[in-house]
Amino acid sequence: MKGKNNKKLLVSVNVLGSVGPIRFLANEDDEVSRIINTTLKAYARQGRVPVLGFDVDNFIFYSINPGFNTLHPQEKISSMDITNFLLCKKEPRPLEEVEGVRGGSKARIVHGWKNRLLRSLLG
Repeated sequence: MKGKNNKKLLVSVNVLGSVGPIRFLANEDDEVSRIINTTLKAYARQGRVPVLGFDVDNFIFYSINPGFNTLHPQEKISSMDITNFLLCKKEPRPLEEVEGVRGGSKARIVHGWKNRLLRSLLG
């Protein structure tokens, strides 16, 4: 609603594999999917690499807090009480994991993801 006084939030989104966060103002009633969309557009406008594309469904959005909670695309941004986030591109799942052929493959995938996350945040 246009007449309603929406509170603005300064959102900071770190994109896994990119240098520095993307910051912009968002309305407190914006959904996570809109924040992802705005982030992807700003990322592309700034000419950042790697190229990510624009399909919101290809990404996972996390709140940056001790638990790194995954946020649902229809969740309101104001429900978090935080404004720092992490955006990661979904990786295709290996055939072994999809079919459950090898039980150890999932642990290696999670471990690799955590290493990349820590390197991007600390490096």
